[in-house]
Amino acid sequence: MNYEQSAREQADRLRASGHATILAIESSCDETAAAIIHDGREIVSSIISSQIPLHAMYGGVVPEIASRKHVESVDPVVDECLKKAGMTLADVDAVAVTYGPGLVGALLIGVSAAKALAYAAGKPLIPVNHIEGHVSANYIAHKDLEPPFVCLVASGGHSHIVRVDDYGVYTLLGQTMDDAAGEAFDKAARVLGLPYPGGPMLDKLSREGNPHALKLPHVQTPGRYDYSFSGLKTALINTVHKLRQNGQDVPAADIAASFQYAAVELLSDKAVLAAKESASRVMALAGGVASNSGLRNTMNDKCQKAGIRLVMPPPILCTDNAAMIGSAGFYRLMRGEIAGLDLNACPSLRLV
Repeated sequence: MNYEQSAREQADRLRASGHATILAIESSCDETAAAIIHDGREIVSSIISSQIPLHAMYGGVVPEIASRKHVESVDPVVDECLKKAGMTLADVDAVAVTYGPGLVGALLIGVSAAKALAYAAGKPLIPVNHIEGHVSANYIAHKDLEPPFVCLVASGGHSHIVRVDDYGVYTLLGQTMDDAAGEAFDKAARVLGLPYPGGPMLDKLSREGNPHALKLPHVQTPGRYDYSFSGLKTALINTVHKLRQNGQDVPAADIAASFQYAAVELLSDKAVLAAKESASRVMALAGGVASNSGLRNTMNDKCQKAGIRLVMPPPILCTDNAAMIGSAGFYRLMRGEIAGLDLNACPSLRLV
């Protein structure tokens, strides 16, 4: 029996049992991560190797450097993950891996490693969408959470509002028309001279400023639930440039607080509106920007007023990690979705 036949038979047995322990690998950007997840909800072990110090001097992720570091890190990270769990590769039921979206070189490292491990151990291989992983982090943080619900996905490359109709089944309600929220935060941070990673640094600085010191535009879009952050970003850039040209001090904390307030109001208003008009009583947050303190507090306040339950992962599960990939992988496996050894990276993969 060849690998594909054996993997399919194993996947069918696991699906029939409703249980699986999955080794997951994430390498879409600048974190090399591995995790072992049981039944999509329980973290057995999770290891994250961050590359932030490598990229800080460049003010952003350098794809070639990221890819090379993934090559160095992926085997040690997987080994450490198995050791922490007290398991061997033979003890896991399947291997899940992020195959998109992300940096193509970085994705290829994780995909290649996962294919090698799956083939060597004779385990099913599960392809996972990185954005679906972010949504699925909520299943780990909230054991009782089940579809349907509405989810705001806000990250460095994506700003979506989706309705989660079932595990692995999504309806797109709204999306960004230009910059993603995370991109806008990072660009604003760069203009203010904040170090990489810009988003968390801007969030920290904003706590020292006045969120109403600067009036920034609340951009309107044709789509009721769509976003646009380019005008907001341009307004901030113009304000900072004008102050500098006039030889005036730049009140960085006030500008950071005002920018964050405007961005968070935009994100939260449309997300809560989508939940209300979809008659959803549950709203979820997902993605790196979901760790932003302003967004978490504002969403909590607005959802309480609207009578909507808000769920969100802890910050460690908002940023890139493999635990969320293992959770998403479990539900893909339960749907009978596995990949062959011809699985390739898909850097522009869409959720919907």
